[in-house]
Amino acid sequence: MTTRKLSSTDAFVVVDLPDAPIAAGVVRLAPKILVDGAAWLARSQTYQFAAFGRMASGASAGINARIDERAEAIGAFTAELSEEVSGGRLALEAGRGLSLEDLAGLQAGDARPDEWWAERDELRAAGIASAASVAVGGSLDGRTVALEGVDRVGLVLVRALAERGASVISIGTSAGSVIASAPLDPAALEAGWLEHGAEMVTVLDGEQGSPGAVLGAAVDVVFVGSKAGVLDHELTGAVTASVVVPSGPIPVTAKALADLRRAGVTVLPDFVVTGGHLVAWPTDGTAPAGDLRAAAAESVAGVLAEVMDHPAGPLLGACERAEAFLATWCAELPFGRPLA
Repeated sequence: MTTRKLSSTDAFVVVDLPDAPIAAGVVRLAPKILVDGAAWLARSQTYQFAAFGRMASGASAGINARIDERAEAIGAFTAELSEEVSGGRLALEAGRGLSLEDLAGLQAGDARPDEWWAERDELRAAGIASAASVAVGGSLDGRTVALEGVDRVGLVLVRALAERGASVISIGTSAGSVIASAPLDPAALEAGWLEHGAEMVTVLDGEQGSPGAVLGAAVDVVFVGSKAGVLDHELTGAVTASVVVPSGPIPVTAKALADLRRAGVTVLPDFVVTGGHLVAWPTDGTAPAGDLRAAAAESVAGVLAEVMDHPAGPLLGACERAEAFLATWCAELPFGRPLA
């Protein structure tokens, strides 16, 4: 793993496998982005590529800037990396603290198809919903779910789950959580977000609580993913769901995974579950074709089917599966699995 500090602004790029033909990942912006956290995000991305048979490295970048420095820092970051992106060696998308428009200069030279940019959120959601269906035996029809860390993109997942027949009982945002006595209507949630943003949970009917209270909702499946390590060993005792499905990278710590396994809770591998968008980025450079959402769901379900019955659980089984692919083209495996 290498960390490159940029010369034009206070920023860095972490590349997990420097010898890979391409490295891809997210860029985040805040007054202080920690390199250690970025390194784990890059590792999770490496395992995602490996899980779906991609010879590529994970990457993660950080821009350290205050609000008054933001525009200048983004401009310098984009200018310094534009040649590497247009040359096909690096691919970056906006993460926390950035919008798609902020990195438009890099997107212009990015080799990923237009369909990937237009549909990546929906395809990720299709894969996550498909993963949950696999974990509960094949169908979410009539199953109750709770979603931690809901934001604008999280509402896309709410729609995908509702389309599969799931009942959303509880949601959590950065402002708090609500556990409802009746299923929450996806359309009402979207309208609430447009009007109130994260504060929408304060105007919904139900039991109000802290952002983390959603983890204790009495549901079949809980989705977590607001940040790395959000579900740690101190919170596992609150989980009553039988399945934990990641909606973002490395949300479960190693200690929490051990606790949940002892409690009989199935924890799915984040790097598989969130990989549905890769169907819109063909490895042969052609434009994606067909029903991409169906393809995303099928792709994720296919990988999970191979690891669900692993004796150490699907997450560690998926790690072994990804490592077997990495061993076919990497001189040595990266040290450390993607667990917070």
